[in-house]
Amino acid sequence: MNRQLVAGIDSSTQSVKVTVYDALTGELVREARRPHPPGTSVDPEEWWLALLSALDAVGGLDEIRAISIAGQQHGLITLDEDGRVIRPALLWNDTRSASAAEDLTNELGAVEWAHAVGLVPVASFTISKLRWLADHEPENARRVVAVCLPHDWLTWRLSGSTDVADLTTDRSDASGTGYFDPRSNEYRRDLLQRAFGRDLHLPRVIGPRDALAGPRDVVLGAGGGDNAAAHFGLGDADATVVSLGTSGVVMRRATTMPIDPTGSVAGFADLTGQFLPLVCTLNCARVLDSTAELLGVDLGELSALALAAPPAANGLTLVPYFEGERTPNRPHATGTLAGLTLESWTKTNLARASVEGVLRGVGAGLAALEELGIAVGHCVIVGGAGASLAVQSLAPSVWGREVRVAPVTEYVARGAARQAAWALSDSPTPPSWALTPEVVLRADSVDHVADERYQRASSQGLERPAF
Repeated sequence: MNRQLVAGIDSSTQSVKVTVYDALTGELVREARRPHPPGTSVDPEEWWLALLSALDAVGGLDEIRAISIAGQQHGLITLDEDGRVIRPALLWNDTRSASAAEDLTNELGAVEWAHAVGLVPVASFTISKLRWLADHEPENARRVVAVCLPHDWLTWRLSGSTDVADLTTDRSDASGTGYFDPRSNEYRRDLLQRAFGRDLHLPRVIGPRDALAGPRDVVLGAGGGDNAAAHFGLGDADATVVSLGTSGVVMRRATTMPIDPTGSVAGFADLTGQFLPLVCTLNCARVLDSTAELLGVDLGELSALALAAPPAANGLTLVPYFEGERTPNRPHATGTLAGLTLESWTKTNLARASVEGVLRGVGAGLAALEELGIAVGHCVIVGGAGASLAVQSLAPSVWGREVRVAPVTEYVARGAARQAAWALSDSPTPPSWALTPEVVLRADSVDHVADERYQRASSQGLERPAF
């Protein structure tokens, strides 16, 4: 029997990954990756060219029956009346909109925001970037006719349309904008107008099984936000998924939207019609990358150094707010290195402090879910930084819970491919793609003294200086 091939695309901050799967079995057939330019503001055309190159590397679309795109959330793409991009996209990790987020929160109140859309504005969210654009680039703002997100724009480009009326999105990505209510599946245009000063054309929200016409008779799936796609790609509905990539993400499927006026837990939607309470930290894999570069080692050697250090790194504590932070919401904060002594100031201790610092930052997300009454249960680690042996070994004791390590694969792209297979089928339920069993790691004792040191250091962090 001939295989039906489907493609899943992960257009992330750092790169685009194209994966091709057997729609029936979930077997990975081939994959390719292309880098994205660095920075927090990027011309979307760069993403499109990288996608075309990666598609070409997997053999193009000749054998592909369906394709779905998952993309980095929140990024603001502004279009004029002819569908042309007006300015480089503002990415989720662009914190220049922090003051705009504060203004929006103060105008309506955190409690009202949480009840309206399941989140409280922070610099990452699209609505904050729209307010920043209106305030700081009025000439560009006047030209805006439509706004969309990275996965919306790439899907639209792949469809071949140039008409903004054809833009589509899904619940998962729309739920991260700040002007969409995932309970009613309706845009809150009053909030959009509050932020930007006027109404705009927004992508049509389609269901997770809906299909669009693509090139060469290829079915285009709805796509989604990268975090929802990663959770869907794992396929473990009972897991608290901890994604350790450019950002650190903690997410757990739920049947109702959480309401958290502190803003720590966002009430996002998932790819199945339910909800995905989510906590995000800005500082994760790049902290380990920069520490490895500082020490002149690769990531494998950094892991070995960290595991050679004593527990809690002889008191050396790193609070890794290298790019500000989102959880807690301190967009202008800087990192803190505390506990420096002649005994603690070693390569091994610095390596371990960087790993423990990242894990403790992500651990704040687990605590935030539990504070809302969301049972965390077991954690499953995915993402590039999750491949680190030091991360795997230290996570159970830092978090104080059972940790499972999923097989190494591109889960965002896998989730998008699984959705593409669903769009291709007539089934009311998504295909079941089996995974190899995870490695299970159990927690030893938790070092509460190290936890307290981290909390003290994080509360004493400096604000980023203005230049």
